[in-house]
Amino acid sequence: MGFDFSRRQWLTIVVISIADFCNAICVALQAPFYPQEAEKKGCTATEFGLVFGVFELVVFLVSPIYGAHLNKLGPKLLFNGGILTTGTCAILFGMLDKVEGHVPFITLSFIIRIIEAMGNAAFLTASFAIIAKEFPNNVATMFASLETFFGLGLIVGPTLGGALYDFGGYSLPFAVLGSALFCAAVMSCLVLPKSHDDEDLKPSGPSMISLLKVPGVLLSALSIMMTSMSIGFLQATLGTTSSSSLMFVINGGVYAVSAPGWGWLCDHPAIKQKYVIAVGCAFVSAGFLLIGPAPFFDMGTQMWAVILGLTLHGLGMGSQLVASFSDALGTAIASGLPNSIETYGLVSGMWTSTFALGAFIGPTVSGLLFDSIGFRSSTLFVFILHLIVMVMMLMFTWTCDRSSKMDVSVSAGDLLQIDGTLDESVLIGDKFLPPPRTKR
Repeated sequence: MGFDFSRRQWLTIVVISIADFCNAICVALQAPFYPQEAEKKGCTATEFGLVFGVFELVVFLVSPIYGAHLNKLGPKLLFNGGILTTGTCAILFGMLDKVEGHVPFITLSFIIRIIEAMGNAAFLTASFAIIAKEFPNNVATMFASLETFFGLGLIVGPTLGGALYDFGGYSLPFAVLGSALFCAAVMSCLVLPKSHDDEDLKPSGPSMISLLKVPGVLLSALSIMMTSMSIGFLQATLGTTSSSSLMFVINGGVYAVSAPGWGWLCDHPAIKQKYVIAVGCAFVSAGFLLIGPAPFFDMGTQMWAVILGLTLHGLGMGSQLVASFSDALGTAIASGLPNSIETYGLVSGMWTSTFALGAFIGPTVSGLLFDSIGFRSSTLFVFILHLIVMVMMLMFTWTCDRSSKMDVSVSAGDLLQIDGTLDESVLIGDKFLPPPRTKR
């Protein structure tokens, strides 16, 4: 596994990384400043809470659509259109303080946020598909690199935005950082290589339903959703138990730093990626036992335990999110889906959609649990869910091993190099295809 990239590949990863970083900054920018402005306009917490929630809901709904039609639209068009839309919406969001009246303000907030979500979903779906196509030998490593830049953007966004807010008020952070993303979009239009692949122009191909019918892919999707739920859970409830805003940087920082390591590990052919996902589940489960801490621990909330728990959560996030993408891609191709941009788009759309669904469900469920049983007991909910996913991953992989069939967790990098049909038996849906028999 080497990193001897061509000029085209270097251009691709540099452009997408810069765009991913700027995109994350803009996505993270609204949370620190918008609620204060909304309250000035007479909006309730429920109303501006829905403005944030609708973003994830729209991403969940439209990402599979983008993924299914990626081969028709073209990944570069979807990528450029997505970040241009997101950058423009970020700038427009900064002009909302000029809107007078409660109803016009909240209405425009919803409209801009929905359009921004559509652009963000397009950008993410296309970028993951481009990575899968351009880096067939290093899918997990390159995916992890993008996630590192995205994680850094989520940290830099509120920090830099706060400084600009103190200097120039509500509009300045959105104008400056939205313009930065817009410039990144223009740069990508000029620099990002165009895909030339006649196979990508096929009018039809596999559907999202056919992708999710593969049990191994469905398990990866479940892992992505559970990880996203755990992130949303902490965002909604951890602030009520800790006064330090630095707490929110720990797991994101650990995730950004550790993701490339998980990607490098997943790109090794000998590594079964569902085992990596299971390890991530164990990290998240252990982390939430400490963050609570769990009711059966005879101690109160301790700063060292929270920090250690968030560190473990960050490691688990990196393991699950990186391994789930490359595992789903490899499993999909091993199950018989075409080794083409169509399948890359479907898997990218699935990843983006399930992550958004978890981000929508997580804060909602955590709020209900927090009100009914408290923070310490509610952390057991995430602990149990990840424990269940870990057991499912292990049992699925062990079952495949014992059946002496092709391991569906084979490296995505190896599978993406296969141009012909697979000689080994593959798992399609819930049935095994036996190897061909020779006539006597």
